[in-house]
Amino acid sequence: MKIDVVRWCYTLILVLYVGLSSPKLNENTNNEQPHEMNNEKLLKIKFTSSLVDNEYLIMFDGYYSKSERLIFLGKAMHLLGRNDSQWIVLPHQSILEAAPSDFDVIQLDSSLPYKVHRGGIPFCHIKSVTIHKKVTRSLQYVDDDSTEEEESIIKSGYRSLLKAISKKASMPEMLSTPRLWAAGYQGQGVKVAVFDTGLSSAHPHFDNIVQRTDWTGEKIAEDGVGHGTFVASIIGGSSQDCPGLAPKAQLYICRVFTNKQVSYTSWFLDAFNYAIQQKIDVLNLSIGGPDFMDQPFVEKVWELSANNIIMVSAIGNDGPLYGTLNNPADQMDVIGVGGIESMNTIARFSSRGMTTWELPAGYGRVKPDVVTYVSMVYGSGLNGECKTLSGTSVAAPVVTGVIALLLSSVEPSQRYKMNPASVKQSLMASADRIPDVNMFEQGHGRVNLIKAYSVVNSYQPQASLVPSYLDLTEVPYMWPYSTQDLYYGALPVIANVTILNGMGVKGRVKGKPTWHPHNLHHGSYLEVSFSYSHTIWPWSGYLAIFISVSSAASRWEGTSQGYIEVVIESEVEKRVTSADNSTRTTTTLQESTLKLPLKAHITKTPPREKRILWDQYHNLRYPPGYFPRDDLTVKQDLLDWNGDHIHTNFRGLYKYLRELGYYIEVLGQPFTCFDADNYGTLLIVDPEEEFFEDEILKLKRDMTMKRLSVIVFAEWYNTSVMSKVRFYDENTRRWWIPQTGGSNVPALNDLLGHFGVSLSGHVLKGDFVLGGNSMHYASGTSISQFPKKSLIIRQTLQDEVDEIIDDKKSEIKDVPILGLHQLDGLYSGRLVVYGDSNCIDDAHNKKPCFWLMEELLQYTMRSQMPISLRSDPSALVNLDATATGTLRWDYGAAPQRMTNNELEKYSKVLKSSHSDDGQVRTMDMPVCQHLVWAKSFPVNESATRQRLLSLDDTNVALLPDLLHGNDVLAAGHPVGNIFKYQTDQLSTFLRGVLIAAILFLLYFLRRYAMKRRRRAFTPRIMVRCCFNWFQRIKTTESTEATDYSGEYYTPLNTSIR
Repeated sequence: MKIDVVRWCYTLILVLYVGLSSPKLNENTNNEQPHEMNNEKLLKIKFTSSLVDNEYLIMFDGYYSKSERLIFLGKAMHLLGRNDSQWIVLPHQSILEAAPSDFDVIQLDSSLPYKVHRGGIPFCHIKSVTIHKKVTRSLQYVDDDSTEEEESIIKSGYRSLLKAISKKASMPEMLSTPRLWAAGYQGQGVKVAVFDTGLSSAHPHFDNIVQRTDWTGEKIAEDGVGHGTFVASIIGGSSQDCPGLAPKAQLYICRVFTNKQVSYTSWFLDAFNYAIQQKIDVLNLSIGGPDFMDQPFVEKVWELSANNIIMVSAIGNDGPLYGTLNNPADQMDVIGVGGIESMNTIARFSSRGMTTWELPAGYGRVKPDVVTYVSMVYGSGLNGECKTLSGTSVAAPVVTGVIALLLSSVEPSQRYKMNPASVKQSLMASADRIPDVNMFEQGHGRVNLIKAYSVVNSYQPQASLVPSYLDLTEVPYMWPYSTQDLYYGALPVIANVTILNGMGVKGRVKGKPTWHPHNLHHGSYLEVSFSYSHTIWPWSGYLAIFISVSSAASRWEGTSQGYIEVVIESEVEKRVTSADNSTRTTTTLQESTLKLPLKAHITKTPPREKRILWDQYHNLRYPPGYFPRDDLTVKQDLLDWNGDHIHTNFRGLYKYLRELGYYIEVLGQPFTCFDADNYGTLLIVDPEEEFFEDEILKLKRDMTMKRLSVIVFAEWYNTSVMSKVRFYDENTRRWWIPQTGGSNVPALNDLLGHFGVSLSGHVLKGDFVLGGNSMHYASGTSISQFPKKSLIIRQTLQDEVDEIIDDKKSEIKDVPILGLHQLDGLYSGRLVVYGDSNCIDDAHNKKPCFWLMEELLQYTMRSQMPISLRSDPSALVNLDATATGTLRWDYGAAPQRMTNNELEKYSKVLKSSHSDDGQVRTMDMPVCQHLVWAKSFPVNESATRQRLLSLDDTNVALLPDLLHGNDVLAAGHPVGNIFKYQTDQLSTFLRGVLIAAILFLLYFLRRYAMKRRRRAFTPRIMVRCCFNWFQRIKTTESTEATDYSGEYYTPLNTSIR
């Protein structure tokens, strides 16, 4: 019994010691605290998007008066053969009705020719013509009995408000905001615009609303939804119970959504122009959608940035799927914010990178830029109450509030240094990297307000690279680069680096980037080529790096290093104070020389039976066209918009194949641009694109003469279903018609026709067992023709065509869905066709079939017929070498291309999808990419990891520590009684209680429970505990006061001249 008491007491002492060792108990310095989890309501958002029938957004090449724009439009309509009675100009919102503008919305009696959309009408000062867009949203509260994160039900294609769940935390506490408040920095003098659902003028939680404007035409600025109120409160709320981060920031509330959650592109454009006129400093957009090709919107965002407006936007709530970034957060000049939960883990619902603008030929950029707290966030409700929400719509205003605080801390004479690039640089350079999380999930890491203060107030204009180094061996941060070594003969690996130019809105790359291999680190074994923005505007550009292995390293294995040097030149404003104390602004030309370290591990070239080629070139997705989801049972998710890349929605398959030892390369060019001798299998998964005739012939040669094998994962294609799944908006009277089915089956039939293979117009679904594994078939097609000498899997499945068209359920028995065939000939490969790709697609993967891909690769790579498939009861096996001809199943005529779609608008192959003779008209075959490798300039210096920014360590701005004594109250804290700054008093009291408890327990142990030998150690234990506690307090306080030269923001990669 005595031993149990001793053990219990030691355990209690240990627990108390851990609590006591915390240097500032209950004071959170950018670390989370536990909070009570409440079972409350979950807010979901659903929206649909459509094109407005016969309404067109006309963008001009400058700002013109109303009368000038009317003249230009009149000339343009006359050239198009339209008289004045056939078109009208829709009025702008009353606030800007008489102001010059760069756009108008016109309404016609019929459609404009598509060629007008592409080219505009330059001689009428018309830059572009696009169809006007409308988005409708609905908010729905549902019971949430768990702590599930939010998930956006976006997906029909446009920007939406992003939603929330319920838990509770004070954001100012979590970010150590009281330290800046106490120093007198509360957002004063900073203009913040909130684009959302409005705000009530009588709301009790706001003291600094400068202006409320309505852009919806309803002539009310009141918030009838609650979303805008909550977002604004996080930024600038002054409630004692749910305070904002920058309570003295000047709030400009712009209502761009109606209470019915309807908005139009033109409303945003008018409100954006107004923000430029008002000289807004920071603009918050808690909105997002996948449409990065809404050109008027995207270009206006660039214009805002060029006018020195710092834009903050949520990256979206479509995680954990990769490739789900929302616009405008995915733009280079916008600060895209992701979310973390209370335990320093990425929120499951937070969208992931990469960006998909660059596909298929290139590779996406790193996004988000930073992450911050999105769970347990406390803010203002619609009726003056406080409530809790969660989501990236919360993350955006958190960062907006942080920026407002930081800008208010900068001396007025130094504010000219603050711009969209420099603020983004400072936030990323000071962020805390989250361990064991890759860059496409966290960007540069978690926002750290205190470090950001030091960086902002020590900042000197400069350029930087994001990421600031390329260590392709760093696991897991550099995923996916760190998961596969480089080797000779592989397609070049592409790294897309963002250039941020904090020196000026417009810059340029001076000369050409140069490659400097390290002689001491085998740098000559790497070859690099560049594609880059010659002009950097606004504030940003790109540097695409193509990395390959030289022939000299074909049998070598090891690590190779070097660095890339690029010089950025820009005009920089400087403030000069003359002898009479007057200040004038001068402009000088400044250069920023950037070094990007590159490190990669090279391995010996793997054998072709280990090399897989992924076809990216033939994937199309939203935007710009309506490409429907592969699984038709997912009613709320209409669009295929994740890129269909092996690193986005097929990431799970990529990880599985890498674990099996396969090497995967991505082909972003036509089939005529790869050497089949290098690869064992070509993967064609869910293609929507057409095929050039040269591609079809080349693939036939490769499969019959070069032992190349092909695995095809197809999807549904049925014109009747395509007509049925189009959606119609009754308000705009506009149809959205699919450009293809789940995949382009007619094009696949053209590709596979040489081998006696064709697919049907079936749309099938159902569950079955194959090879002892449970399988789910989700809106797949079937095989209508296949060679006799094959293994064919047949299953009984439900006919979705009858269900969708006639609303009746029926089954089709023994329908072939999988075929494996060895082509005839000594140098021939193998062909596998499966009718559904959803089981390898992370987007709607109900029952993964990665095991099936493994079995199929064993067959195509090593000619090992899968025993599990051959012995399955559903298998039709005929491997007789004398068998010839094909098997046919009478499923009607092969599916034909839809005649009333516009696939040629979005295709890289089609010139016209319609012709009198029914033949497909294709463009000229594109020339294959031939890279020019950069000249090497070898160096002997050691390679070192570089940081994002260059700061002067001897002149780092430190935040005054005013959180002691009466200095806090003297700082005039605006939210009075919320904390009363009792953190230190409470900490002191609790420390005293803990010390007393430890002393009592030690006395108890010494007096009643310890043996004599243990009593002798009691004083020693007590002294050691007290000494360790004191050392931790001293070390931590010293670090808080002086350690602003952290790994991520005190770089050596920049020299400024």
